[in-house]
Amino acid sequence: MNQPLEPMPDDWSRALAVVAHPDDLEYGAAGAIAAWTRAGKTVGYVIVTDGEAGIDGISPDDAAVLRQKEQVASAAIVGVEDVTFLHHPDGIVQYGSDLRRDITRQIRRSRPDILLTATPALTYGLGVGQRILNQADHRAVGIAVLDAARDAANRWIFPELLDEGLEPWGGTTDVYVFGADRPSHAVDVTGTLAVGVESLRTHRVYLDGLGRDFDPEAFLRGFTAHAGTALGVHHAVAFERIRLQGV
Repeated sequence: MNQPLEPMPDDWSRALAVVAHPDDLEYGAAGAIAAWTRAGKTVGYVIVTDGEAGIDGISPDDAAVLRQKEQVASAAIVGVEDVTFLHHPDGIVQYGSDLRRDITRQIRRSRPDILLTATPALTYGLGVGQRILNQADHRAVGIAVLDAARDAANRWIFPELLDEGLEPWGGTTDVYVFGADRPSHAVDVTGTLAVGVESLRTHRVYLDGLGRDFDPEAFLRGFTAHAGTALGVHHAVAFERIRLQGV
């Protein structure tokens, strides 16, 4: 991340973050969310799966309950009270009309100004010369969020949502993607880094189940330092801004 980043615009009041798993937002984005809620903005979470396939030593039924509880507790730490789980099967989320409809439903319900999601790219970077394969669920959900952002504004796409009393919503102006290779904007999280670390640590059962040493503070400090340099602050979270509406 060599290019300078612009501060993310703050001319919005409501955001909806849509990700595949419990804990996806806590690997960096939660620090930005804490900054926003402290500034009086409203943020809601939509978690597509329950993360039930994420802990090898715990059965999916038990893991789903544990991971939901950890996500709700983690969200509360950064000022988010609205957490919705869509209960799609963990590990095998399918991109398609069902997923788009479920996300469109939540966009119409929440009526956000902006959306957040994780990168749908096939791979992403962990440093100079380091690439890692992005999870299939992340890829499916990221693309579905981008499509649902437009679906939400068209009354003739998923007209059955009208029967649920969910009128079209075309007020979402941008999707902000975290983990992107070519970010354009960033949020200063220097003052909320500790809260972000606490929110990640709240996923205790999941982190313990990884079977390897992982220090949330060390990870987030290193992760946010790179974007911080590009923004001209100590710590930041970077996003790629994707416009949904013309200038």
